Amino acid sequence: MTTAADLLVTNAEVHTLTDPNETYEAIAIRDGRIVRLGSTYDIEFLAGTETTTIDLGGRTVLPGFIDAHTHLLMTGRALVHADLSGAASLEEALSRLADRADELTDGDTAAGSSEATDELILGFGYDESGWPHRRYPTREDLDSVSETRPIVAFREDMHVASVNSAALDRFGGRLPAKDVKTENGRPTGVLVETAIDPIYEAVEPDPAGTERLVRAAQAAANERGVTMIHDMVRNSHAPRVYRDLDLAGELSIRVRLNYWTDHLESVLDAGLRTNAGSEMLQTGAIKSFSDGSIGGQTAKLSEPFSDGEDNGQWVVDPEELRSLVERADEAGLQFTTHAIGDVAIDTVLDIFEECADPSASRHRIEHLELATDEAIERFAESGIVASMQPNFHKWAAEGGLYADRLGDRRTETNRLRSLLDAGAHVAFGSDCMPLDPLFGVHHAVNAPEGLESISVTEALRAYTTGAAYAGFDENRLGTIEPGKLADLTVLDDSPWETSEAIADIDVVATIVGGEVVYKDL
Repeated sequence: MTTAADLLVTNAEVHTLTDPNETYEAIAIRDGRIVRLGSTYDIEFLAGTETTTIDLGGRTVLPGFIDAHTHLLMTGRALVHADLSGAASLEEALSRLADRADELTDGDTAAGSSEATDELILGFGYDESGWPHRRYPTREDLDSVSETRPIVAFREDMHVASVNSAALDRFGGRLPAKDVKTENGRPTGVLVETAIDPIYEAVEPDPAGTERLVRAAQAAANERGVTMIHDMVRNSHAPRVYRDLDLAGELSIRVRLNYWTDHLESVLDAGLRTNAGSEMLQTGAIKSFSDGSIGGQTAKLSEPFSDGEDNGQWVVDPEELRSLVERADEAGLQFTTHAIGDVAIDTVLDIFEECADPSASRHRIEHLELATDEAIERFAESGIVASMQPNFHKWAAEGGLYADRLGDRRTETNRLRSLLDAGAHVAFGSDCMPLDPLFGVHHAVNAPEGLESISVTEALRAYTTGAAYAGFDENRLGTIEPGKLADLTVLDDSPWETSEAIADIDVVATIVGGEVVYKDL
């Protein structure tokens, strides 16, 4: 007699995202894994007295979204502090900061930190590129919210922050002068790269505060259909919190921890290895920077920024990076490096190609926003993973951020089509800008005119099978097949049928390991 299923998903349009993309009506799940696919009629024979059945009324089922590049605490912070994402103007961003100041005055406490975060007004996620005046907030702007209480507003790329006079007074002595922007010798309140680090450290929440942020962010991730994240962790209590939640059975997303190079010695001393861990929580790669960002004019370019005078900067010197990669690679650890400008991408490819087998190690480059034809061929030949954020296409339209910073080079950014055509391994993530795979899929499919778009199926695969490959997970995740873990995302509409409005499709259910972690049916 056939053992009954724990969960049946019926009357659906199930896309396996295998090659070719097969479709079914129903899925049977037992012990957290997919056991059978077929018609609703056939699958219902696996119903038992304790089986739960979800009739989806023809809705679309996909493999669970795997976000290959997140900063989950940043999403949590935007939920707890002032959320500046989507602010249509500087004035709206300042209004949101003022609202947060009022909340704190009324007694709403923020997540704890070593410097009494409750005294600071924090905002996360602004993007000035869509504002009428297209400039970063300055100290004078933020002083209009408060002249006495420190204010810090972080740009969504986390490579730029704006502070008021009170914050400069508090942190000024710790900020590297080279990354503090000035005008006529006076700080403007705009900070880039290393000047932001002391503030990040000061506002880092304690373990209880970190747990608060993680719980809020994982709920938001599930609501967007995310079943797994590759989280970039640095100087944070997040690894401890993830492990505590895993032990308590309270993780509703799978987590792959990519540890910053700050943690390399600890990772080596503890004997951690890539892919070690539980079914819900694993050690991933060692993470580093090379250059900065296009938004912050700090990406390392071969030609100067169109609206600047230089070619960007190294955040981590190439020789230092080479040494870090060598140590990690020799220890059998995957390595992943942020590289955005063409010079940075080429340099990191050089370093990775010196490794014994970068393809087997699945070393990754994050972002690669301005890759040359030669670099794209090198990705395909070397097997190095291109970990990209398709949502960055939002900056690529005429008159957008890329046009401001790069001029005609805007059409050479985020070359998804070329990488796939070359045969490179492409994984998609959001960088939490925003944490929303459908937003990224939409921009991959509907790229601005003159840029490289890809098909709906290709975009979904990069957010499922491609991301699974980047995390050595292709044998347990990324497609809907018998034997694989039952991680599923249910959409209210088909992205193939509504390809011009994918970002507007609602996620109506998210299933992780056969457990429904989000449902709005």
